[in-house]
Amino acid sequence: MRQLVIGLMLLISITAQASDADRLKQAGFPAQVEGLALKNQAVLNYLWADVYAAALYGPKDLSAKQAWEQQKSLRLTLYYFRDIDRGDVIKAATATLERQQTNPRLKPEIDKLHARFRDIRSGDRYALDFRPGRGLNLEINGQVVFSSSDDALARAYLGIWLAPEGLSDELHDKLLD
Repeated sequence: MRQLVIGLMLLISITAQASDADRLKQAGFPAQVEGLALKNQAVLNYLWADVYAAALYGPKDLSAKQAWEQQKSLRLTLYYFRDIDRGDVIKAATATLERQQTNPRLKPEIDKLHARFRDIRSGDRYALDFRPGRGLNLEINGQVVFSSSDDALARAYLGIWLAPEGLSDELHDKLLD
């Protein structure tokens, strides 16, 4: 019986890995974008459902972790597999930022960023593009919908995925590996 359970667990694990590979292929992340190279990609699963695929881009000569730690240019792209109400996205982001003890000074800018969100539809692509000195752009389906020159806002908001105590430890680890 124990061997059967172990075999089923391995089969589920292999199937899940194949599913993630298929999902990443579906997301179609390019190897380079806007002068940055694809560093890592992963699928966020919640309650056995694929929510989105994430791709992290950074300078060619640095690892993803080095780019994050050294506050270099980064681009995080999310390709959504499901419809999600904007209120749910804002609620999850706010809870994560509070858990990470984000500087309260950033709240007005975070509120402006959240005001630009819309209900997410399957196939939508959101991107957070950070360039030191220029700040942060939020893109929805290739259109810049929000910009801020505040590098601290960029660090805090990208931290939802890349800093400790973020949305998902597993996603964090895969993106910064």
